[in-house]
Amino acid sequence: SSGVWHLGAVGSAFPAATSLRGVPSPPWSAAKAEGRRSMATMQTMEFDTAHDLTHVPNLPGFGFRRKQKQYNRPQTFQMMNGVRVECQEGVTFERPKFVKVQKAEESRRYGVLGKSIHAEDYVEHQDREHTQMPAWDALDRHVLRFYGFFKESVVESNLENYRVRHCVIMYYLEDDTCHVTERKQDNSGIPQGQLIRRHRFPGPDGGYLKWQDLRVGETLNIYGRCIMVSDCDPWTRQFYLDQEQEQAPGEPLEQDGFMISQMKDSRPTGIQKTAERHYREVQMGGGHVNADMQQFLEWDRKVCRFFAILDDLATPQFERRPFVLLYFLADDTVEIREQYPLNCGRDNFPIFFRRGKLVKGNAEVKGPLAPRQGKGSNVCAQDFVVGQTISLLGYEFFVYDADDFTRQYFNEELGTPLDPAVDVRLPERAVPRPNTPPYTGYGSWEDSMGSVHALMPKPPKRDLVKLYAKANQVLRFTAQFHNPKPEDQERLFVFNFYLFDDALSIHEPPQRNLGIVTGKFLEKGIHLNQMTGELFQAGDFKPGAIVKVYNREFEIIDCDEYTRNHIENGGNKRQWDLAAVLEKLREGMRQQGSLVRDIFRRFDTDKDGVITYAEFSQALHKWGFQLTDEEVLTIMKHFDVRQDGQISYNEFCDTLLDEDYTQHMLKTKPPMNEVYDPAYADRAQMRAEERQETEKVRTAVRALGEVIYKKTQMFQKLFKEFAHITHHPTVSVEQIQQALKETGHRFDVEDVRRVVMHVMPEVDTEAVPYAEFLKAMVASFHDLSASR
Repeated sequence: SSGVWHLGAVGSAFPAATSLRGVPSPPWSAAKAEGRRSMATMQTMEFDTAHDLTHVPNLPGFGFRRKQKQYNRPQTFQMMNGVRVECQEGVTFERPKFVKVQKAEESRRYGVLGKSIHAEDYVEHQDREHTQMPAWDALDRHVLRFYGFFKESVVESNLENYRVRHCVIMYYLEDDTCHVTERKQDNSGIPQGQLIRRHRFPGPDGGYLKWQDLRVGETLNIYGRCIMVSDCDPWTRQFYLDQEQEQAPGEPLEQDGFMISQMKDSRPTGIQKTAERHYREVQMGGGHVNADMQQFLEWDRKVCRFFAILDDLATPQFERRPFVLLYFLADDTVEIREQYPLNCGRDNFPIFFRRGKLVKGNAEVKGPLAPRQGKGSNVCAQDFVVGQTISLLGYEFFVYDADDFTRQYFNEELGTPLDPAVDVRLPERAVPRPNTPPYTGYGSWEDSMGSVHALMPKPPKRDLVKLYAKANQVLRFTAQFHNPKPEDQERLFVFNFYLFDDALSIHEPPQRNLGIVTGKFLEKGIHLNQMTGELFQAGDFKPGAIVKVYNREFEIIDCDEYTRNHIENGGNKRQWDLAAVLEKLREGMRQQGSLVRDIFRRFDTDKDGVITYAEFSQALHKWGFQLTDEEVLTIMKHFDVRQDGQISYNEFCDTLLDEDYTQHMLKTKPPMNEVYDPAYADRAQMRAEERQETEKVRTAVRALGEVIYKKTQMFQKLFKEFAHITHHPTVSVEQIQQALKETGHRFDVEDVRRVVMHVMPEVDTEAVPYAEFLKAMVASFHDLSASR
């Protein structure tokens, strides 16, 4: 054969007994050549049966490559939840689920050029009609839905023994999970919704529940609960039909007594209503005509508003309560609202009677079988008369006024003009103020008055500003007895009045041959001037004035030079070297921290990016400089390079720090102009007022935004209030304040005006579109932060 011939040719080229170039071959060379001949002979022969080659000796040159399924190194142990466990398929993990699906048709387009040479020569190795895909992709959103019910016993009711609960079973084909839900019913009193969360249910024969286990007409036992599967949806039936496992016909869900009692009879009553019947009835003069539709179309959003009072005699103390009576012309309904005065002590429930039909006279509780009353027994618009009393709900309301629209409606539509408004205000009760008890002399005056002003007295608070501003300032006067005795005519006294706490002390200087022991005459403290009945003040001590303390009358004779300057100049003013103050201020600011940014933020208390006059004055007082307003403005003007009345961060840095690079040697800061500038003082005052107004706007916008944005029902309540107030789409600022007041939120008119001008700058405050205003408030709530 050819194989033998091929082997002979090889053997003649490389003889077994000799090697190349006449060199004797080793002994193993002949064995190797013989092995090659045997392998060549085996390749040329055709075998009809498979042979096991695992027992062939593994000799060098005679091995073969074994085919393996996996070449990776198996990893048996893993860490799960901190525990080293052995991984095993079916125990710790499962093999991904694959499904057999129809192979998609080839979607390649060749165009007008036809197939390429490669495409024409390519033939698929195995022509397949189906392919495998992962279940999470092929069966995504494929859900089987079954309907069922289970019974639950009711032991606490004598009307029923059990209750049937309908549920839906959802089976997800992608991962063989299920969950059971129940439709929620209003006021059922039982937890409904998701009964069993989505997971793999245990199967009937061990393992997990499969889609083959769900059959219509059979019982599903899940965690001790038996669910009767009664039906499934059409898609589920088609799925089982495709799998050649047809489901049984569906059965109606069982109903219990409670469900039957809640079912309404939907069968049509009487003769069926048709278009021809309606046409015939209208042609004969009858038909179903809505008599109230014309009234609704003409008088919708038009309300008569009356103001009334109720004299409440049921309380131990007489009280006159104000009310607002609203009569809606669209449907003849009435709503009563109470206007709560400040500090009235009542709970804030503005709706006294919710909008509805109101019967005249006393309020009666009637059952469902009571005969229905006609329209003549209800309150109508003609029953409200200004200056007269109307009985509603068993209360006597005295109507004392009405708004302009109501007066116009009565005058033009009803032809009965209303009387002028009646003044129903009660006179202010004059509560006599008890007399202040006399000072006992024990303790200080503030301690004694604390027991008078409060039942639980608190320690008196000291005026720290006055204490800091007028520290170590003492006024000294010389005095003698008024109408003295002969032995007291030569006695002199020195009055010391301390300005920082209004304390007074008296001492008698020593005199030769006086015969009286001198020294401290009155202990330092806050004392009462018996001539005026009030505490001693600095204005009580003047040359020639007479004061009386502890039944002793003194006549002020003279004062020292310091006191005289204080009285004439309105206070002793210390002369400061402003240049030295500026340098000390700069040096003190530099020692506050390493970063100028932190120093600026420490003085900018309101965090608005600039230092105003008040903040700069507070910084000067921190270093102990008791400067006047003119001196503070002079130093502030040196910091304010732009002269706009406030100090920005860049101006603060330029004045506080030295230049990093200069073109002149030993360059110094420009000197300060110590001349007072009234124009700059006006600019600083104007900037301070602008900052105050800005803060008021921020506070008002934030407060009103908290009411409108955070309270979800406030939006609808304000719309309803605006509809009660006016029938126009616009309201004024006062009407916005009134609507907020009706809902229990009191705002000042100026604050409401600030909010309106902030969110809608170009709007007229007398005609504000309230729908756009409320939308703007909600949209701009997060524009202003709560704290800077």
